[in-house]
Amino acid sequence: MNDEQATDMDNINTIDSETAEVQEETNDSNPLEVSEFADKKTLGFGFWLAAFWLVLISFLAVFSPMLPFKDSEKNYIAFEQKENPITGKMQERPIQPPYAPSSEHWLGTDQDARDILSRSIEGARISLAVGALTALFGMVVGGTLGMIAGYFKGVLDKVVGAIFLVVLSFPGLILAILIVALLDRSLLTISVTLGILGVAPIGRLARAQTLSFSEREFVMAAETLGSKKSRILIKELLPNVLIPMSTLAMLVIAVAIVGEGTLAFLGLSVQGSATWGKLILTGSGLNTLESSPWVAFVPMGFLFLTVASFNYLSDRIRDYFDVRDIFVTRD
Repeated sequence: MNDEQATDMDNINTIDSETAEVQEETNDSNPLEVSEFADKKTLGFGFWLAAFWLVLISFLAVFSPMLPFKDSEKNYIAFEQKENPITGKMQERPIQPPYAPSSEHWLGTDQDARDILSRSIEGARISLAVGALTALFGMVVGGTLGMIAGYFKGVLDKVVGAIFLVVLSFPGLILAILIVALLDRSLLTISVTLGILGVAPIGRLARAQTLSFSEREFVMAAETLGSKKSRILIKELLPNVLIPMSTLAMLVIAVAIVGEGTLAFLGLSVQGSATWGKLILTGSGLNTLESSPWVAFVPMGFLFLTVASFNYLSDRIRDYFDVRDIFVTRD
């Protein structure tokens, strides 16, 4: 019996040690999962870099008249000393622009000897305004229609859904050309025109989010307590729908900036103002691209960095607020 008891004790000790090892492995794996989850939910360096660029370009666009930039409309003609073949005297003669980047003009000049950096910053003012007004119109109109349709459902939902379907089915560029050509080429007209194209995507997202949240406990509790429909929409549903709409609105801003550039190539951009699309068009000639590529590539770089930043911010914010990632772990 003593030998049997000793054997049993050894088995128990072995089981305890194995259990302890399993627990240690489990405890060791928990910090890994937590760290992976924490890393997944951080915004990351790229987010802050993109945000910095958008803040910088917005600051420059708004406050450029008060900053020490060159006049965007002034012709900075350069001169050089050349000998007159007839008199033999040295005379100042203008140098044919555009001028390459230098200490005088950091990013060069265009064909009219206007500073490219100043004009690109001036173009940012109009292009960003078009994007912001487009997204604002899409969020106000599309978001309101989508939330109302998703909350009240029924016939109203079907009517709003049909409107969204018609807008999505109509060719966007053709619609923009028709409206701008029939009305005018003001900043408000172009922004509203592009905003109409953003109503349906934002509205459908708002409707889907409203349908999801309208079945939650906090909404049902507010309805049970007798809250008004308007209060439920504004106080309960809007804060939850606003974040997804905002992420999509950033994409709408990016698309609107590119859309303005497309209208500029068709001669239908904002009248009387420099935009990135117009600046790119100015340097898009074959001879200019071969001899002075900076005329087109500088505003193109501004446009690319801005559109890429909006796209990246939208993607990172969507991932950061996606609560479904909580239940995703690495095998």
